[in-house]
Amino acid sequence: MISSWAEFFESVKDKDYSKRLKSFLDQEYATHQCFPPRSLMFNAFELTDPKTLKVVIIGQDPYHNDGQAMGLSFSVPRGMDLPPSLRNIYREIESDVGIQMDYSSGDLTPWAKQGVLLYNARLSVRAHMPLSHSVPEYDEFTADLMKYLDGLPQTIVFLLWGSFAKKFRNFIVNPQHFAIESSHPSPMSANRGGWFGQRPFSRCNSILTSHGASPIDWKN
Repeated sequence: MISSWAEFFESVKDKDYSKRLKSFLDQEYATHQCFPPRSLMFNAFELTDPKTLKVVIIGQDPYHNDGQAMGLSFSVPRGMDLPPSLRNIYREIESDVGIQMDYSSGDLTPWAKQGVLLYNARLSVRAHMPLSHSVPEYDEFTADLMKYLDGLPQTIVFLLWGSFAKKFRNFIVNPQHFAIESSHPSPMSANRGGWFGQRPFSRCNSILTSHGASPIDWKN
């Protein structure tokens, strides 16, 4: 199903952590309500081809309330109320690039289809228990993913929001790859400064276009 990512998944499937992670997820999904639905765990990979990937946005773990998580970081299905972080993302986009966002939809699938990998460093969570799947196996998987991403030859911009995402800065060594750091868009962080006015979206597009790549249309 994730044929374009076959090289990456083939490289990790026989590692010990992959086997432990599968066993952990089998047990968690069998005995607890977990999000997203298991069929959507790899949605970010399904929607974004590594050959045309342009931007990586790293979240910490999926939304943990009913119906929110859809396998894309920061995204919720159309019809769900916008989480506060996503509302702040929309506000910054409007200020930054001067477009009107659709606040009736938090579905960021249009971004993913343009080459924005919306990746949560933990692909799953137990219902109503944030960070409940913060197991070392996910750390190992994410480290391998970051190494694979940094080996891709095209221009890629990594948007690192908040202290958790900034930890992945050290994986970005390819001279064709760039990191834009800011505070996290959650109200607690954003309202202290370092999110609003940082203009990550226009800065990202400037990097892409200056290296011959088409910009992202941030309209949702």
